[in-house]
Amino acid sequence: MAGLIRAVIDSAALRANLETVRRLAPRSRVLAIVKANAYGHDLVKTAQALADADAFGVARLEEGLRLRSEGIQSGVVLLEGVFDAEQMSAAAAHGFELVVHNAQQLALLGEWKNAHRFSVWLKVDTGMNRLGFRADEFAAAYRKLSACPAVGELRLLTHLANADVNGDGMTGEQLQLFDAVTSGLAHERSAANSAGVLSWPDSHLDWVRPGLMLYGVSPLPGKVAADFGLKPAMTLTSTVIATRRVLPGERAGYGGRWTARRVSTLAIAAVGYGDGYPRHMANGTPTMVNGARAPVAGRVSMDMIAIDVTDLAPVRVGDPVVLWGEGLPAEEVAPHAETISYELLCGVSQRVEHQFR
Repeated sequence: MAGLIRAVIDSAALRANLETVRRLAPRSRVLAIVKANAYGHDLVKTAQALADADAFGVARLEEGLRLRSEGIQSGVVLLEGVFDAEQMSAAAAHGFELVVHNAQQLALLGEWKNAHRFSVWLKVDTGMNRLGFRADEFAAAYRKLSACPAVGELRLLTHLANADVNGDGMTGEQLQLFDAVTSGLAHERSAANSAGVLSWPDSHLDWVRPGLMLYGVSPLPGKVAADFGLKPAMTLTSTVIATRRVLPGERAGYGGRWTARRVSTLAIAAVGYGDGYPRHMANGTPTMVNGARAPVAGRVSMDMIAIDVTDLAPVRVGDPVVLWGEGLPAEEVAPHAETISYELLCGVSQRVEHQFR
């Protein structure tokens, strides 16, 4: 029996989005970013759907171990690296590749005594000021890694901070600095995230690291997935569980934030902040009921929302409600909660049934 609320994941859309990445960056290999439970889509099933990616990127060791426990043997890159000898041993046992971004991780590699040699990605901080060696620290870190017996293959990467901002000069400056620091070194390089793939061809280099665009969502303000031939992979769908007739002047929901200006019909849908639908969604946030758009009316509850369906054909209990996805881009919905589509996708809670098709 289907649940009242479902995140329906389209495997074909995931694969098509991967092909779009390859079309846009034809000379680059693809490190598919599946961290944070594949942006809320289900880590393992998403990786299975994206089996043609050249490798997978996860944030932490635990995510990589989950992939291996489900039989996924593709390359796995730990984007935050490891932080102690026990984690290093686990990474070696499962063949994980390591991002190295600080002196402590350099020291861990220097202390490694086993025969296993790691594939390492040395991270350069070109302006994000989050992780990585600054430009004036890079040469020393590179020399240490190059001489380290624990290191097999070595690659170089940086992360773009403002690639989604049209006309911002920082991305060009970051790419110039990355090129200056790594110039003449015979190692594969990576800089492009999803925004870089879409907007900065000079960032494509040897590897691209798409995340959000693989899930069919645009990272660029004012643009939606369809503008780039991307297809939403997740459609968050709920169900009408009641309808209400509301008279002019009557209010609805906690705090009475919505007031009827006419005789109105509200549809009550089984979705709320307990499912990851943000509590601070505004009045007027678009939904789709029976394929027609209708606005949220009043404050989001833990398990329910009210939707003004007065102008729609009669709505009945059991009718479907789309919160975002096919026909209603997450990029359009997110601003109504003063957030970004990344947070919408990652915030879908565990009690929401995931259905892959």
